[in-house]
Amino acid sequence: MGWEPAYLATYRSGLLAEKVERGLELLRSCRVCPRNCDVDRLAGKYAVCLSGRHAVVSSHFPHLGEEDCLRGWKGSGTIFFCYCNLKCVFCQNWDISQAAPRRAPGVPPERLAGMMLELQDVGCHNINFVTPEHVVPQILEALPLAIRAGLRLPLVYNTSAFDSAASLELMDGVVDIYMPDFKFWNEDVARRYVKAQGYPEAARQGIREMQRQVGDLDLDGNGIARRGVLVRHLVMPGGLAGTREVMRWLVQEVSPDVYVNVMPQYRPAGRVNGEHYPEIDRPVTDEEFEEAVRIAREEGVRRFDVRRPHPELLLRLLARG
Repeated sequence: MGWEPAYLATYRSGLLAEKVERGLELLRSCRVCPRNCDVDRLAGKYAVCLSGRHAVVSSHFPHLGEEDCLRGWKGSGTIFFCYCNLKCVFCQNWDISQAAPRRAPGVPPERLAGMMLELQDVGCHNINFVTPEHVVPQILEALPLAIRAGLRLPLVYNTSAFDSAASLELMDGVVDIYMPDFKFWNEDVARRYVKAQGYPEAARQGIREMQRQVGDLDLDGNGIARRGVLVRHLVMPGGLAGTREVMRWLVQEVSPDVYVNVMPQYRPAGRVNGEHYPEIDRPVTDEEFEEAVRIAREEGVRRFDVRRPHPELLLRLLARG
């Protein structure tokens, strides 16, 4: 028997239906993320994440800007959810994470399932849920509908790593590929920039659980990810992210074969300007990025995401002219 996504076995066993019920119950007095807001989202109420009964989706499309092992040559099927349970002052998706209109209309499970199927139909290599931390129950509710209509792609959980233990337990046997950020090592630094108590410890606990569920990143013969953990780490000006500590922990506490994307693309956005957060009001320099990669190597990281576009992707881009 060939490879199949994890959620199909979970669906056939009846466990997925149970997970849907448990997930929706989490919304009744919301414990979906570590904020533990305790509002009744089933009744349409909301708190920090600004999301009530249904998820709000900004866009869904084949994304060619993701890691090579996700985008392949036909794109990663991204579904961008609005709002977030973090309040990163530098968020590069500020317009949908924090500036989107409140009480924006949500999408019912039938429509969310339809988005997954549309992305599969255009040839995407996976379904990539972007910022899913606060809408785990809604994803689970839509998934059986998509499965019954023929969904067969791997699921990518593309997260800030500010996830609750309850949500990650629900995603066990559902998610194929976890792609967490590890934003900041230091608690005080994290509190200043992401406005959440306990982010570093939540990230550590969450990434350990993700690794337990799916293990090291596994690629197929075409270099496309099928299962496992891919950790993103955004290099910050002045080394504020704590790169050495993060990389040491990943290698020693998660896996010596951890797959890491050290990212250089930080730029001022959101609330960052000369008056507010002036210490990060500049892009990362080439020297800072190169130092971060060097540190990662020193700490034992040996599997890096390196951008090598697939030959078929290059032909596709050339054909566009």
